[in-house]
Amino acid sequence: MPELPEVEVVRLGLEPALVGSTIQSVSVFEPRSLKRHDARRGDFVAMLEGRTVLSAERRGKFLWFPLDSAGSAGSAGSALGQHSGDALVAHLGMSGQVLLRAPDAAPDRHLRIQYQVKHPVLGELAINFVDQRIFGSMAVDELVTQGIGIGNVQVLVPSQAAHIALDPVDPTFDDDAFIARLRTKSTGIKRALLDQTLLSGIGNIYADEALWAARLHFDRASDTLSVKQARTLLAEVRQVLMKALAEGGTSFDAQYVNVNGESGYFSHSLNAYGQQGKPCPRCGTEMRRVSFMNRGSHFCTRCQKP
Repeated sequence: MPELPEVEVVRLGLEPALVGSTIQSVSVFEPRSLKRHDARRGDFVAMLEGRTVLSAERRGKFLWFPLDSAGSAGSAGSALGQHSGDALVAHLGMSGQVLLRAPDAAPDRHLRIQYQVKHPVLGELAINFVDQRIFGSMAVDELVTQGIGIGNVQVLVPSQAAHIALDPVDPTFDDDAFIARLRTKSTGIKRALLDQTLLSGIGNIYADEALWAARLHFDRASDTLSVKQARTLLAEVRQVLMKALAEGGTSFDAQYVNVNGESGYFSHSLNAYGQQGKPCPRCGTEMRRVSFMNRGSHFCTRCQKP
């Protein structure tokens, strides 16, 4: 499952090619990839063709691209001043990819949706949404106003992502508020980290890595953490995310790639996830894996005692 670093790598790759581009045509090859699009608001293709992309945004694992007002496309200056309140929203699911291609490139395998766009500098490009398992989706969604983070900053987010909390690398993330909420939960720490209404963008891999770094057992009750321990855990979450982001995300097979089809490299730096049977990099004790929420938790029995 792509997590925050993988999705942010995709956003960073798409931003220079999509922002300012006009969507010339949209081809939907798999209707199931529109399962989160509300057709009552309008036809997916009709709501996109002729529109200009204003920016590239992300929260947790959601990507979205705010659009100019319908009919104002064609002028980057006017588009920036005429926000429509709509955005093209993408969720990668388990195997989704958004790939940049030349307009005449051969179709990618598992191509579900294709956008032909024209950038004022880069010219014509194809944007391919590829999804082997069809758990991902795209939609045109309404942007809603939300107060977030420190100072209750007002931002526009898609209605589909309005329930998702900020991620810890967001500059408006409120550390004190997160720590206070975390310490009121009686659930295990890892379950809390995976709760997207508390903290977004963290999945199984990075939760295991952060807990190993903080020397905390995954099943310890969150309300037993001291403020110091919670702050250390948050710092380790940030560090593992930023390290993964710098290395291009975690890649175990060809499904997890950036917009140019290149795999990430963070899998070579993992200390806990997938390391069962190997010595702990810190103390040498054999790493273990136990079943957890239909997945697995990886930990050191010496460094991360219950």
